[in-house]
Amino acid sequence: MTTCIFCMIGNKDIPAKVVYEDEYILCFHDLEPQAPVHVLIISKKHIDSLDAVTETDGELLAHIMLKVKDIAAELGLEKGYRLVNNCGKDGMQTVKHLHFHLLGKRKMIWPPG
Repeated sequence: MTTCIFCMIGNKDIPAKVVYEDEYILCFHDLEPQAPVHVLIISKKHIDSLDAVTETDGELLAHIMLKVKDIAAELGLEKGYRLVNNCGKDGMQTVKHLHFHLLGKRKMIWPPG
């Protein structure tokens, strides 16, 4: 049995407030939102991080990127949104599973960190 929290959510071992799901990805509300809308988009395939992606994951990454706009539209983010991937310790990646944060419904600041 895996101890990866996102794998457990993807396998429905842990409940989540799901926004979108298909055979490759799951999108659900973040438990500690940093914006009025803050969802996580995870790969159902366990990949530790963006650094661990290989050429065989190209279709999966393309699928995620193509679904972002649909998920954003469903969440009413017509004024814009931010898509974030934290990678590694200095990037503040807290869960070692490929995921993206989709944030919106407020004006984002720059620089972000």
